[in-house]
Amino acid sequence: MGVMMGRNGGTRLELTWIGKNDRPRLEPRILIEDAKKSHHAATKRDDDIFENMLIQGDNLLALKALEADYAGKVKCVFIDPPYNTGSAFEHYDDGLEHSLWLSLMRDRLELIRRLLSDDGSLWITIDDNEAHYLKVLCDEIFGRSNFITSVIWRKNYSPKSTARHFSEDHDYILVIAKNAEKWIPNPMPRTEKQDAAYKNPDNDPRGRWKPGDLSARNYYSKGLYPIKTPSGRTIPGPPNKNYWRVDEKKFWELDKDKRIWWGRDGGAIPQIKRFLAEVKEGVTPQTFWPHDDVGHTQEAKQESIELFADKAFATPKPERLLHRILSLATKPNDLVLDSFAGSGTTGAVAHKMGRRWIMAELGEHAVTHIVPRLKKVVDGKDEGGVTGATGWQGGGGFRFYHLAPSLLEKDKWGNWVIAKTYNAAMLAEAMCCHMGFTYQPSQDVTEYWRHGHSSERDFIFVTTTSLTHDQLKAISHDVGPDRTLLICCKAFNARLDDFENLTVKKIPHSILNRCEWGRDDYSLEIAELPAREPDGVAGDKESRGRAPNGHKRGRGKSTDIQPTLFGEGEA
Repeated sequence: MGVMMGRNGGTRLELTWIGKNDRPRLEPRILIEDAKKSHHAATKRDDDIFENMLIQGDNLLALKALEADYAGKVKCVFIDPPYNTGSAFEHYDDGLEHSLWLSLMRDRLELIRRLLSDDGSLWITIDDNEAHYLKVLCDEIFGRSNFITSVIWRKNYSPKSTARHFSEDHDYILVIAKNAEKWIPNPMPRTEKQDAAYKNPDNDPRGRWKPGDLSARNYYSKGLYPIKTPSGRTIPGPPNKNYWRVDEKKFWELDKDKRIWWGRDGGAIPQIKRFLAEVKEGVTPQTFWPHDDVGHTQEAKQESIELFADKAFATPKPERLLHRILSLATKPNDLVLDSFAGSGTTGAVAHKMGRRWIMAELGEHAVTHIVPRLKKVVDGKDEGGVTGATGWQGGGGFRFYHLAPSLLEKDKWGNWVIAKTYNAAMLAEAMCCHMGFTYQPSQDVTEYWRHGHSSERDFIFVTTTSLTHDQLKAISHDVGPDRTLLICCKAFNARLDDFENLTVKKIPHSILNRCEWGRDDYSLEIAELPAREPDGVAGDKESRGRAPNGHKRGRGKSTDIQPTLFGEGEA
């Protein structure tokens, strides 16, 4: 962790790792709907939500694709990223080398921050392997003042006797606000156990109450006075050399209002009566979440088995955990995002709770797991998880998208050209993304040149034809003097100075250097180093291809570089 001087002469801590300055130059892809995988309820109700999104593709590219339309609009982001434990899971390579893992997270967190609304929040499940590095990374991206808390989720209900040192019973949930001054969690609902503490032994007409302490340890000059009880006993002051919380005048005003409890015989140390009807409707959330309240890993696995049978997901989160998070972070119709969708728990719970949702997942389980799971939710056939607690009976729907291929490809001579898979509409939408315009083609045939807009008077027109001077003159006339138009075309033959309201750029030359082309995977699935073989033992082919834990290795090499706690050259 490097130490850098702040602008005001102070110091600023910054996490440093090898490769930190190597940033991807992301291509802003467009999203293509696969209607065969989209699904909607047969009937529609007034409060149903149909525009939920499931995106199959690299989640970094998916986040970039969402930026144009959803920047500043997401109320809650929940992510359950690979924990970087050195283990291997069926659906994830979870053994990324530390510095690469930090780069993976940094790139995604920066986009997530841009997608969050000003009153939005980010929730990340993580364990001890990377939790503390991740916290510092979030401080760097979001600002340390916007870190809210670290929740302890007790994920196991019994100790593991096979643990070498400690049985790890918990994970962390890091909670970060886009702006801590604007984000306030919703109160948790009161439980029957909490309400049961309120009684009414004196039949007070204001209803049930419970006694509260009237003394405090902190010095209060007006809190030193004797009190004579109704039974005639004099109490010189609170016990243990404490002070009364209120002055003497206020105390007797409370007694007159029958808000002081003297015990059944009228001689006890006075306590204040706190009425159930006057307490706030909810409870302030706490940072320890027992599995009794939000579920545990075995519960999550059982939910997965009931949903997927022998194809159960290896590392799911219980629906009750997501229900707690979304209850605190969102209200009905708020937008929820999960860019590490896994088996789709976030979307399933958000749907049952009446929240809008977007999920992204690279793996094939986006189709094999998430689609059938969400279909059951939509059709009202998912009876597990939080279905009963939410009263969910089905409805709404979702659209399935995949990322469009790269806009540019090389021809047989090595020249960059528009990919053959792109039709006119796809090209126009893609160029809007590259040029910072909102894609919205005009429905007026006389304004064929309006493919998108950046303001009320600034528009874009995309075409693969070569434009002549006369054609540009006609377009300029149609645009008029009070509007401007960016034209993206294959070629043109004209003096651009002749048209004050037109800007003309060639495709693909105008965008060649904007990003890297043809890269579809930023998942950085790097395997750990192989175990050193004992001297003189070559080992069999199968064992050499496996990690020490017996799992098959991923692709690539690990450099075994650790992120440093100091800047380069420091010790």
